[in-house]
Amino acid sequence: MYSTDYQTAWEHPPTRRAWTLHMTMIAGRLTGWIAVWFGSLFLIVATTPWIGWVLLLLLVYATYRAVLQLAYIRPSLQIRRALEQYPWQFLTGVPRGRNKHPQVEQDEMWFEFPNPERPEERVPLLFLMNMRTFWWMRRFGTTSTKPELKAQIEPLWFAGDPRFIAVVAAASRRGKGPRRLHLLFQRTATGRRGIEPIDWDASPAALERARRAGAHVPEAAVSPRTRP
Repeated sequence: MYSTDYQTAWEHPPTRRAWTLHMTMIAGRLTGWIAVWFGSLFLIVATTPWIGWVLLLLLVYATYRAVLQLAYIRPSLQIRRALEQYPWQFLTGVPRGRNKHPQVEQDEMWFEFPNPERPEERVPLLFLMNMRTFWWMRRFGTTSTKPELKAQIEPLWFAGDPRFIAVVAAASRRGKGPRRLHLLFQRTATGRRGIEPIDWDASPAALERARRAGAHVPEAAVSPRTRP
């Protein structure tokens, strides 16, 4: 049923197909919204002024949606890099929440995974500022969440290191491949200005693997350990 015979998730053929479909949908939406933009511009020029003002709103919205699709390309490429480095794990009963996690400052949805080198320690991973979280939010679970929705992310497909970067996914309807590929990462692994990377006391091999997966990690594991 699962891809346990592969050293990395990317070696699993259904995973490669899922990522290709993911990128195809982004490209298709981008092409569609660009077509809407040019069509709106043509109609604004060709029609009467009062209709043009209405179409101007569509032009602005098409611009917004096209830019949004462009913003999805980089995370999608990072998803592939992570899949090329880490194998799939199939996890059940993963702690998760829609409220603020007590160990972090951001008020975002979160999963909590065991530290690969200290299984007794839990590492929170947040859904940081991504518009594609609504599907996941409906399945995270509240008192009103339907059991069939919760079951769609049990087991959870997970590939990565929660201290740095990871990909999560739900099982396809037949259970043989992933769907809804989603990138999760620590803010300290983004490389953004003013955010220093930390090593979580990770081994040199784990740091190098995370670096190959696209995470920004310390060049040498000498910095004092801090929480993100």
